[in-house]
Amino acid sequence: MFILPRAAGLFALLAAFAAPASAQPAPSETARSPQGPLLIERQGSFFVGGRTLRSDTLSTQPAYAPSGTITVDQIYVRYQVPAGTGGKRPLVLVHGCCLTGKTWETTPDGRMGWDEAFLRQGYPTYVIDQAWRGRSAAHPTTINAVRTGQAAADTLPTVFAAGQEDAWAIFRFGRRHPEVFPGLLFPLEAQEEFWKQMVPDWNFAVPTPNPTVVGLSALAKRLEGAVLVSHSQSGIYPFQTATMSREGVAGIVSIEPGACPAADSDMEPYKGLPILVLWGDFVEESTRWSPRLRACRDFARAANAAGGKVEVAVLPEMGIRGNSHMLMHDRNSLEIADWLGGWIGRNVGERR
Repeated sequence: MFILPRAAGLFALLAAFAAPASAQPAPSETARSPQGPLLIERQGSFFVGGRTLRSDTLSTQPAYAPSGTITVDQIYVRYQVPAGTGGKRPLVLVHGCCLTGKTWETTPDGRMGWDEAFLRQGYPTYVIDQAWRGRSAAHPTTINAVRTGQAAADTLPTVFAAGQEDAWAIFRFGRRHPEVFPGLLFPLEAQEEFWKQMVPDWNFAVPTPNPTVVGLSALAKRLEGAVLVSHSQSGIYPFQTATMSREGVAGIVSIEPGACPAADSDMEPYKGLPILVLWGDFVEESTRWSPRLRACRDFARAANAAGGKVEVAVLPEMGIRGNSHMLMHDRNSLEIADWLGGWIGRNVGERR
């Protein structure tokens, strides 16, 4: 891996992204974190979506009534708006499988996360926890129904946790645990901090339509023109949101999506919508991810033939090597965030 002088690093990487893939420019080294105070105009949190339901299996504990009304399927949103944002579009950051909104915060080795990096570029950021995950309430009633004998065991919701050994290959730290890809940019010295971020995943138990997608649609409308930035499991969610309603969806950045829309699906929802699908390194080394990249390329061709504005960016094809599935945690994460902010500014534009 070629290393450029630090002073030239960021500019070289920006030029690398701007150049044709055939140019194969040399990758730059890790950017330094921006320094100085960050002025926040306002910050806070709220929920979108959700529904109320009545249940007789809320509790199995004598101190708490089993019957009552609860709210489920909402998504938690934490936002920060920097001062002097002008017309920059708000970015909605959506985490992937087995994780929460922590994905976008401080990296496992203590560097600046993308939530702050985009703030320093002037973008308001809205970080969510998917429905039934993190600070978005799960749904306990079906579990308690089985425990109290009111329902059969096969009605229990499906929940899973990705083990560190399996996640090692999924996140492309290496082909298999504990092998490491040469030149990997993920900070493996801080992997214990990363593993602490992982939580049980209820995605196979949520109702249809996925309440996170419903919530994203409501949030986009509320923000009156947001860019939906998704990752991995949630990669398909912005596309599903646009299919549900284009209102409020100003653009899509899908980072290593678990799926893109099928090439033979209806392309009408994506016409004229700026879309970027971004991939890191070692994809062709993975039987999980290489077919997904090919499917995303097929989607891009079909969408663009139908009037779409879809770009598929693969970092090694631009001379940027070593990135894992967790681009926002890799050592060059700030450089990638800088480029993404520029891509959004050029292709999505500001509010009118």
